[in-house]
Amino acid sequence: MNNLFEKIIEYAYLFATILLVSVSVFTMGWSAWEVVFHTNLVENGISNVLQSVGAIVIAIAILDVAKYLYEEEVVRKSKELRSLKEARKTLTKIFVIISIAVSLEGLVYIFKAGTKDVALLPYPAILIVVAVFAMIGLGIYQKLSVKTEKETEVSEKTD
Repeated sequence: MNNLFEKIIEYAYLFATILLVSVSVFTMGWSAWEVVFHTNLVENGISNVLQSVGAIVIAIAILDVAKYLYEEEVVRKSKELRSLKEARKTLTKIFVIISIAVSLEGLVYIFKAGTKDVALLPYPAILIVVAVFAMIGLGIYQKLSVKTEKETEVSEKTD
């Protein structure tokens, strides 16, 4: 019974991975389509291109999540558990992609606010500041994670 449940969970993760990859590829294709065929460079050209870039960056983040799900839950069954270092690298990559997406959104909104109403500029500026703090948080996470990895390696060697 336990083996059957594990197989069901494995197939559920595989299905989720396939769905995420499909959504990601669709998002990238749609974004490219929008830029090539529906962007009027005179009106909001840069803004539309930046929105498409942001959507593609988010699609890459979705692909990374799908890869992580697949590797962790489907492939892991036949391999050893991931090391702390590999998990940190994966989380870092996903978080960097999210921070880039937030920064791009702030940039898009700055262009929009700058052309429409200057009074709207503080809101996208706050979004960019949030992205900066997210990167600072990532740096702190990296520093603490590397310290923990080194301590774990030292304790494993002494055991």
